Formats: sequence, structure tokens, C-alpha cells
Amino acid sequence: MSAVDTEHRLPVRKLVAASIGNAIEWYDWTIYATFSIYFATQIFPKDNPQLALINTFAAYALAFFFRPLGGYLLGRFADLRGRRAAMLLTIVLMAGGSVAIGLLPTYAQVGWLAPVLLLLARLAQGLSVGGEVSNASAYLAEIAPPHRRGRYSSFFYISTGISVLTASLLGFFMARSLDAAQLASWGWRIPFLVGGALGLVGLWLRRSLEETEQFEQNKAKAKALRNPLLVTLREHPKAVGRLVGFTMLSTLCYYTFFSALTPFAVSKRGADPVDVFLALSIATVMFIALQYPMGALSDKYGRKPQLLVWAGATALLVVPLSTLIGPSVGNLLLVFCVGSGIYTAMTSVAPAVMSELFPTELRALGIGSWYNLTVALFGGTAPLVIQWLPGTLFFYYVAGAAVIAFLVILGMPETKGDELH
Repeated sequence: MSAVDTEHRLPVRKLVAASIGNAIEWYDWTIYATFSIYFATQIFPKDNPQLALINTFAAYALAFFFRPLGGYLLGRFADLRGRRAAMLLTIVLMAGGSVAIGLLPTYAQVGWLAPVLLLLARLAQGLSVGGEVSNASAYLAEIAPPHRRGRYSSFFYISTGISVLTASLLGFFMARSLDAAQLASWGWRIPFLVGGALGLVGLWLRRSLEETEQFEQNKAKAKALRNPLLVTLREHPKAVGRLVGFTMLSTLCYYTFFSALTPFAVSKRGADPVDVFLALSIATVMFIALQYPMGALSDKYGRKPQLLVWAGATALLVVPLSTLIGPSVGNLLLVFCVGSGIYTAMTSVAPAVMSELFPTELRALGIGSWYNLTVALFGGTAPLVIQWLPGTLFFYYVAGAAVIAFLVILGMPETKGDELH
């Protein structure tokens, strides 16, 4: 073991502070999808529950299309004003949107004003998440030593996993404690109000963050850029193409195994909500536990082999796994654990891989714009598509995206240990 390995100590407090905002962002984002089956008929007319659920998912999808705008605006803000300032702004937007949803009047009380207010709150959250992913990724990558960037990056999805676990455990205990009528009447509000409270904690923790040296050294370059989005296309077209290629599959994996499968298993395959939340919770614990070891493996063996395993295994297994979704808690546990376990090969290194694509003066904007555009097109529509497509066709769609991602990753260079440019 080298001296640099024995002497280095992870700045855990800084990594947690940087990642806690992401946990809160994704907690809020996840509870909307997982609790949508309960509040859909409260915000939309009750006479057609299926249409109400589709409208609720349409609002979910539409908010995703504000993510690219948030990625562009907040990414440019981060490249000009700093990663810390941008991360404080994103958490305020997300927590405010969560509180607003938790306090929404119902359709019975105010008519169509209820879905309008829901949409406005979701748009604020869409802008927020659009900036959060790119800014937190850039921050983690820029404070990391080159030979430990995978380890540092793993904290990003450790926080995401914790947020999903919190949401799923809350769903599990609420499903055990409240009946369907109580959940639909008022129970669904509790997770959103909890998200607002967590936002205050995250805001307090993020105030202690210092700005990165890379930003301070390159902010003059960022200010000198004109039409930076065009610069990413003109000077870094391969980076844009690679980011879009593997993000397409990454976002489909996330929304398949952590959001879309929950209402799909309940509404289309007759699964018990308690069993679904339990299986998701157990799988999420495994997902969190694997992040740091997988990040360390990427520092030793490289990012590319892990990404190829992830894309290849997803292409081969996602359709067979989909046939197991049903009332059996054992089958649900197998689906969630295998799917999310494979996904850790990607998530553990995602901030590192994305940040290594663009130079510092374009990093937050480049990731924010193109990552979020891809997420909007493929992730935002996932819960809607899975409701519309019959049988297992949605999972063939995911398998096709995995084949494309595999081919894209084959053409990528290995970047472990490289200095950020």
C-alpha cells in the first residue's frame, strides 16, 4: 500500500454535507412517485381513478421537462458564482415545493386550482433537481484526489439511497398503520411535510461547505465564455454524446427499480403495498451498502469495466426479472435486489464519470443541461409509459436502452486516476 493511501483520510463531514442536499432532493422526488396512488384522486376528479393517476404522472413528467432549464440556469450559476451558492439555492427550491404539496387544497375544495398549484410546486422542484445533480456531482469530483474520485463519488448515491430508503420505510410503516381511506384522505401529506423539515436540516449543513479550488481557479474562464451551451456542442461533442448515451439507461434503471415499479406492482400485478415497500426497503439497504466498495473498485480497476457490466447485465436480465413481479414477496425482493444491485456499478461512479467529461468552466452547465434533458425524455416519462404499455413491453424498452448504452461505453476512454481538465 502506498504512502498516499495510508495517509489519506476521507473528509467525511464535508462529503456528508455535500451529499445531504441530494438526499433531501431525491427523497422529495421519490415520495411523489411512491405516494401518487394515494393522492391522485384528492388533487384530480375522483370519478375516474385511472385518469386521475395518469394526470398525476403527467404532472410528474412535465416537471422533468423543467429539469434541463434548471440544469442550464443553475449550472451556469454554479460555474459563475460557485458550487456552494448553487447547492444552497437548489435545496431551498425543493423543500419549498415539498411543503407546498403537503399543504395543497383538494379538488373538492378548490376545483382545478388544486392541480394547477400541484403543477407549480412540481415545476419548482424540477428546476431544483436540474441544478442539484450537476452541482453536487461537480463539487464531489472537484474536491477528490484523482486516485480516489470513485470513492468520493460514491457518497452521491449513498445519499440518494438513504433518501429512497427513508421514503420507502415511511411508506411501509404508513401502509401498515393506516388504511387506504386514511392514506388517501390525509396520510399522503405527511411525507411531503417531513421533506420540508429535512430541507431545513440540509440547508444548515450546507452552509459549512467551502468552495472548491478548481472553481476559484477557473471562474474567470467561465465568465469569459459566450454561449456556453453551444460551446459544449462545438468543442465537446463526444462528451455530450457519451453523457446522453449512458444517462438514458441510468435514468431508466433508477425510475424502473426505485419509482415506477412501486405503483406498477400494486396496480397491474396485484402486489400488496406492504410487501412492495418492504422489498424496496431491503433492496435499498443493499444498494447503499454497495456504493463505497464499488467506488473503490473503480479507483483500482477502472470506470469502464464497471459500466460495461452494468449495461450488459441490464440488457440480459431486465425482461426476465419483469416476469417475476407479482404478489410474492420473495419474487419482489429478488427483482428489487438484483436490479438495484447491478445498478450500483453505475451509480457509485456517476459523478466521477460525468465530471470527467467536461472542463471546470463548463462542468456544471454541461452536466446540468445534457444530463437533465436526457432524464426528462426518458426518466420523466417512465412512470407514464409503464402505465400505458401492456405486459412487459416497457422492460423490452429498458433492455433496448441498455444495448445502446453498452455500445456507447465501449467507445469511452478509461479515466481512473486522471486529473480533471
